[in-house]
Amino acid sequence: MSVNSITLVGRAGRDPEVRYFESGSVVANLTIAVNRRSREDEPDWFNLEIWGKQAQVAADYVKKGSLIGITGSFKIDTWSDRSSGQTRQKPVVRVDRLELLGSKRDSEANTTGSNNYASGGPTSEEIPF
Repeated sequence: MSVNSITLVGRAGRDPEVRYFESGSVVANLTIAVNRRSREDEPDWFNLEIWGKQAQVAADYVKKGSLIGITGSFKIDTWSDRSSGQTRQKPVVRVDRLELLGSKRDSEANTTGSNNYASGGPTSEEIPF
C-alpha cells in the first residue's frame, strides 16, 4: 500500500498567481508558511498548486497573510532550464481541498493593510481574557 497525502495549516506567503487557459481551466500558485511547534524555529515553506473551482476560490479570497488549510498530494515538478539546459526540480503540493480559516475581519485587515486597532483599540472579542 502507498499513500501520498499531506495536510497543512498556515498563512499564505503571497497573493495567488492565477492563470486562465483557453480550455476553461484555471490554476493558482502560491506559497504557504507553516509554523513549527517551537517559536524559535523558522517556518517551513511549501509551494501550492490549485486547479479548477478551488483555484478560483483562492484567486477571489486568499491574500498574502490569509490563514488557510489544505489537503493534497506531494509531487516534484521537473523542467529543463532554458538558459543552461540543466534539469531543474521543485517540490509542489497539488491541493485537492482548500479551507479558508481566517475570519472576515482578518481578510479585511489584509486587503486594507491596516491593523485592527486603527479605530481606537481592541474590541472585546480581541482581548484574550
